Amino acid sequence: MSPSSAYVRFALLLLVSLAIGWHALVATFALALRNDAYTHILLILPISLALIASDWRSRHAQVRPNLGAGLALLGFAVLLGSIAGGWRRAGNSAADLQLAIGMLALVIWWIGAFIGCFGARTARMFVFPIGFLLWLVPCPEFALNYVVSFLQRGSASVAHLLFSVAHVPVVQDGVVLTVPGIILEVAKECSSIRSSMMLLITGMVLAQLLLRTQWAKILVTLAVIPFAIAKNGLRVFVLAMLGLYVDPSYLNGRLHHNGGILFFLVSLGGLLVLLWLTARVERTTAARPEVKYLPTTIALQKSTPQ
Repeated sequence: MSPSSAYVRFALLLLVSLAIGWHALVATFALALRNDAYTHILLILPISLALIASDWRSRHAQVRPNLGAGLALLGFAVLLGSIAGGWRRAGNSAADLQLAIGMLALVIWWIGAFIGCFGARTARMFVFPIGFLLWLVPCPEFALNYVVSFLQRGSASVAHLLFSVAHVPVVQDGVVLTVPGIILEVAKECSSIRSSMMLLITGMVLAQLLLRTQWAKILVTLAVIPFAIAKNGLRVFVLAMLGLYVDPSYLNGRLHHNGGILFFLVSLGGLLVLLWLTARVERTTAARPEVKYLPTTIALQKSTPQ
């Protein structure tokens, strides 16, 4: 297959996917626009396309179609899409689960089309931006509730720790904190799910761009989780302290409702410091000379008796 025909076939497969999966795509972006927990979805497609386009020539991508793997993924995508469509027509499953499966089918179709037209070797060269597309799949509500609950409890625990360090008497009961004068609840709306997802996406992309080794990229990505929890716990602590010792209006003022960006920037700064330190460790490890131990031959001479 010539490169030009590969591009044409890939474009045709994309058009087919849009015709079939248009409903799931539109519903997903509509969800991202109206629900803070899914705002990060709006960034995924532009970032993925930008990463592929920026490295396409520099990595010397070659067209070596892998029709077998591509057709297998396309068939699996059709199966998932049929399941989601059948559930939607029958109305016997939750709409959020239908949307998740339908969007997963669309993403798998795109991956299958890429592998089928350009080959598995080229796909391995762009494994991050291709796999990054899976973030387009909206998390079903039952799974999202677990994530939000985890952030709530983690944030309450961090705030409890900060109050203890500041010698402020505090009692924690789940996501409720009681300090002298006020009772604080880390509600679902205060879980900071949007900024946490944005921080996770940012951390993954920066790790991919600035780090070279897989262990370093995984380390930074995993570190985003405690960074996100600490960020929100710090926000609860700061608002409570300002409300207690400065002005009670801070508890429901502009900093409470619109100050999330400030704490996001604080956590992003900490993440950038971690990236810098990890990159230094990478450079130090790479510059360290490799010690090779060569086998030594010891010759034993047989002594002649005098």
